[in-house]
Amino acid sequence: MVSFPASLNLLGKIVMSDSISNFITILRNASLAKKDSCVGRHSKIHLAIAQILKREGYIRDVQEQLNESGQKSLLVHLKYIGNQPALLDIQRISKPGCRRYFGSKEIPRPLGGLGTTIITTSQGLMTGSEARKSGLGGEAICFVH
Repeated sequence: MVSFPASLNLLGKIVMSDSISNFITILRNASLAKKDSCVGRHSKIHLAIAQILKREGYIRDVQEQLNESGQKSLLVHLKYIGNQPALLDIQRISKPGCRRYFGSKEIPRPLGGLGTTIITTSQGLMTGSEARKSGLGGEAICFVH
């Protein structure tokens, strides 16, 4: 019997175990490479993250589109201020192997409040400041600066 590494399926393709980390990495790499846009897999949570980034001023726009194989994808248009990306850094906080939950009063403030925390609550994804105002805690998805 032939055994395959856990990260490979039978066709030899890499299987993603953390799609949120993959999406965040696509955004970070495109921003650091100063690309105009990038494409990521479509999911409700990816779309919600991108919409928060747009609302907070880190990206210009996000659009849903169909790719060549008929699957939905997200086209994210990055934003630049002068020659510098508005999205300087985005870091995954809660991971599948180590979930990080915070109460409404313990939600971290990255860069002393200059950055944004994206948190998933019982009422959907929102920024840390929105969650604090609503008195909601939840799982911290990522820090953005």
